[in-house]
Amino acid sequence: MSENQKLDDHELTAEELAAIEEQFDEGAAVRQVTPSTGKVLRVVALIFAFYEFITAGFGLPADHWHMGFYLSGLFILVYATIPIVGSKNLYALKVSRFRIGNIPLYDLVFMALGIIAALYVGFAWRGIPFLGIEEQTFRMGNPNGYDVFLGVVIILLVLDIARRTLGWVLPLIICVFISYALLGPYFPGLLQHPGVNFKTFVSSMYFPQEGIYGVTLWVVSTIVFHFVLFGVIAQRTGLGQLFIDNATILAGRYTGGPAKVSVVSSAFFGTISGSSVANTVSTGALTIPNMKRLGYPGHFAGGVEAASSAGGQITPPIMGAAAFIMAEFLEVPYTTIVIAAIFPALLHYVGVFAVVHLMARKLDLKGLTKDQLPQFKAVWREGWANIVPLIGLLVVLFSGYTPFMSAFCGISLAVIAGMSRLKQPPTLIYAVAFLAFVLWKFSGGGFDLTMTATLCVLALVATLNPQKRIEVPEMLQAVELGVKYSLAVGAAAAAVGIVVGVINTTGIGFRIGFMVTQGAGNLASDLYNLLSFDTFQLFAVEDLQLFISLVFIAIACILMGAGIPTTALYIMLVSVAQPALAQLGVPPIASHLFVLYYGVVSEITPPVCTSAYAAAAIANSNPFRTGLSAFTLGLGKVIAPMAFVYAPVLLFVSSTGFDLWEFIYTASSCIAGVIALSAAVVGYWLTPLNVASRIVLAIAGIIFVAPTLTADLIALVVASPVIITQLIARNRSQSPA
Repeated sequence: MSENQKLDDHELTAEELAAIEEQFDEGAAVRQVTPSTGKVLRVVALIFAFYEFITAGFGLPADHWHMGFYLSGLFILVYATIPIVGSKNLYALKVSRFRIGNIPLYDLVFMALGIIAALYVGFAWRGIPFLGIEEQTFRMGNPNGYDVFLGVVIILLVLDIARRTLGWVLPLIICVFISYALLGPYFPGLLQHPGVNFKTFVSSMYFPQEGIYGVTLWVVSTIVFHFVLFGVIAQRTGLGQLFIDNATILAGRYTGGPAKVSVVSSAFFGTISGSSVANTVSTGALTIPNMKRLGYPGHFAGGVEAASSAGGQITPPIMGAAAFIMAEFLEVPYTTIVIAAIFPALLHYVGVFAVVHLMARKLDLKGLTKDQLPQFKAVWREGWANIVPLIGLLVVLFSGYTPFMSAFCGISLAVIAGMSRLKQPPTLIYAVAFLAFVLWKFSGGGFDLTMTATLCVLALVATLNPQKRIEVPEMLQAVELGVKYSLAVGAAAAAVGIVVGVINTTGIGFRIGFMVTQGAGNLASDLYNLLSFDTFQLFAVEDLQLFISLVFIAIACILMGAGIPTTALYIMLVSVAQPALAQLGVPPIASHLFVLYYGVVSEITPPVCTSAYAAAAIANSNPFRTGLSAFTLGLGKVIAPMAFVYAPVLLFVSSTGFDLWEFIYTASSCIAGVIALSAAVVGYWLTPLNVASRIVLAIAGIIFVAPTLTADLIALVVASPVIITQLIARNRSQSPA
């Protein structure tokens, strides 16, 4: 091994990993503040987290108060920690009469205005007589001067915090939506509408139910925040390491072991993370250097980790924020979304695993030796208690309780597993507090006897954790980190609420959806005439129209996903996809998941692919090549949405019903397609493939995904020359000379 390669493969320190995450994770980099200001902000973050945690277990205040408190916390923490532009000079600590604690005066003014605007809705809900403010019911659609001024303030500030945490792309798109609402008469053709009065627009964007105080902010402030916090605390207490160790035990010994460890550990870690970049940095710190040592090229090693980690947002049970919003949009329990996502997530990881395996065969890479593998007994003897919080969360979630109650129980059990020890009685205060809560819920009918007994047993078992307990300062640091991770998604949720409000006010979603289906229909008719013969029709017009509509929407997702968080992208595009696909007979849950999946695909699609860039920084490889590797490795995720739109049976819970044999057949066909595409990408199946064979297999793989017997027979016929030549070539290579 060369000296340069040794330097490339060195183990990154915690500080280096944190720097990578700050560079590529939205809103992770923060300005330096003075020690005293840092303490104040730490207290604010902890109060913010404690408020969210307590309301999850003990009940939410009225929506206008709850979302006002959440927005106030966002304004304080974003304006205190993230500069107005990304200049290094503004991140640095320096003394100035125009700064307090290194926070510029203008940011303090923005912060104060944001808090006033966020809390005004609650204070003015029942009216403020001495200011002449009537009850909110009488002001809806007819706002007074205070409403208009503070409404404009909050719209501008929400766009600003979204810009600071996520960049310019999302705010600019939202400005286009605002322009559409206000300037409707000036738009051409089908997009034209009467326009929305300025005061009416501000009122609808400001007051609850629509706009900023709408469903997106409600979901993030009541559900998503808690799952982000759970993921951070569970990782800190050792669940992430338990996943990595078990993935190494399961996959490390086989061909290309470290790369398969990356896939399996990322799949495990994705169940608690929901963040692609956090997943990449956490598991990639170990797996990427190991892959490079084994002989994988740096860009491929980074691509494996990025593609695997991007699955975090689609891996049940804790998917990304968009999945919770989807449950609200569809008005179904979150568990329904979780069940529907099982096979598509599996198909994604099958695709990554297949490419990794075939690449290892092509490069003749071996697995880890026995002495390099963790010992199963040692791993579970030390780490078994770390799985208790995840079990508790899943039990509560799948028993029909709210997602935020399940997160409350999961966080509580993670704190107990980390901090309470039976042999140290003073530390049992955390377990006792949770047991008191469970018994209180039982006495009021909130928990039944079975749930009460289950949670009590889990809490007691967690106190038997043999690992060293986590001290209070370490746990508070983890909580603070969870708050930091939530800022970007909170800012995005508040800002994208404006988009939801505009869509509901103007009906633009149905207008664009109609344009998509009309354009696809015209193109389908032309293709039908081109591909049909007098006595033979290869496709029906309706099939072509659906396929073209899906391609249009998928391309829009991938192109718009450059620089926009998956959650915001999903909300904007599902308003177009749902009306368009509903007209073509696609079940609602399939169309919503379709948009979500292609939103996630955009995270590993060059030129903007944050997960791949983070992996490239760890792998010390070319970011663009790493992004290309991640995209090709994620082909399973690219074709999975097409598969479940045509075969909703793959989602288990679709309105079209579930048939076991149909599911088995369709799933097998999709897996065959993914494997064929994987072989085409790598250029190897049983033996190396030439260019012509790779093209043939790619075509066959795409046809396999169409869930019909005719399509599968065509795919087999197309692939049969390659299959035959591969079998012959393998027999020749294995036969003695």
